Amino acid sequence: MAAGSFEAMWSALPGGDRCERPVGSCRQAAAARGGYPVTMASTHFAGRFGSVVTAMVTPFDAEGALDVDGAVALARWLVDHGSDGLVVAGTTGEGPVLSDEEKLTLWEAVAGAVTVPVVAGSGSNDTAHSIHLTKALSATGVAAALVVTPYYNRPSQAGLRQHFAAVAAATDLPVMLYDIPVRTGRKIATDTVLTLATQVPNIVAVKEASGDVIGAARLVAHAPPGLELYSGDDPLTLPLLSVGAVGVVSVASHWVGTAIGAMITAFGAGEVTRATSANAALLDAVAFQSSEEHPNPLPAKAMCRALGLPAGQCRLPLGPADPELDEAAAAMVRQLRALGQLEEPAVAAPGPGGAGVAGGASAAGGRVA
Repeated sequence: MAAGSFEAMWSALPGGDRCERPVGSCRQAAAARGGYPVTMASTHFAGRFGSVVTAMVTPFDAEGALDVDGAVALARWLVDHGSDGLVVAGTTGEGPVLSDEEKLTLWEAVAGAVTVPVVAGSGSNDTAHSIHLTKALSATGVAAALVVTPYYNRPSQAGLRQHFAAVAAATDLPVMLYDIPVRTGRKIATDTVLTLATQVPNIVAVKEASGDVIGAARLVAHAPPGLELYSGDDPLTLPLLSVGAVGVVSVASHWVGTAIGAMITAFGAGEVTRATSANAALLDAVAFQSSEEHPNPLPAKAMCRALGLPAGQCRLPLGPADPELDEAAAAMVRQLRALGQLEEPAVAAPGPGGAGVAGGASAAGGRVA
């Protein structure tokens, strides 16, 4: 974001000139111990993974190979621009088309490059494979596992309970359940989540992407201590905050992470009018992230390319993107820049995978074919 533009936008919002940014969350205490850093958004909420957790795209090079250097550079840039945590190899990270070797390489490289929690997408529709990968991720330095509802199989709620419990038992790390029925064909029932949260001690969070705000409110109302709700859908972040969510696992935070954090901070400070205004100002930026013609993560990668950030194209069956999407992303960048909302990277000449962040290479990086 251009110097001064964010503060100007903040002050222009109703109540922005009165904003105080109190501290005192568990993340601040962790920072005092030399752990995770405190960011503006995280000071109002006690979410263990922060308030703005970016579901990071996975950069590929021009040949479609994993760009580890690009992933490290992008991760560092995101942390510098509003991300309290990162989800790596989730839906936005094209987890279903990454090999186990690629996931393990990616998790280790990113976790070693940043000082915020890295949540690893280790779930699939195969319980045995999910267990295997969740066991393996414990040695990569990540902070937690993200376990999605088994897709295509459409198991019963009893099957879901057994699946999630078995995968969580494969690690001592915290586990975040991922409820996204539009992609999986099965919603995790509220009672199923409550049972798991009560009986499985390391199931500590839910990424809520079902669109069921009423169900989310009921979950928060009856949840045992320590279970945290995260919005898993950018457009519903403010409504979910209103029923008790602690933050968002965001896609749009690739390009408006600081502004999303400002909205969450405003709500946490009790400045609801200002939070509502901030949310309204983000509607176009958030809406760009997915459509029927260009489903996520195609637009997210297009935005990264438009900003000169490492991304490359999506692997099939999603990509590559058509030229019209890149034109639309460039137009969105111009619009957000004019509004002062854009995260502005310091860029070098784009590399073969579309990477253009200066100084982001990892000594242990490289590309995995």
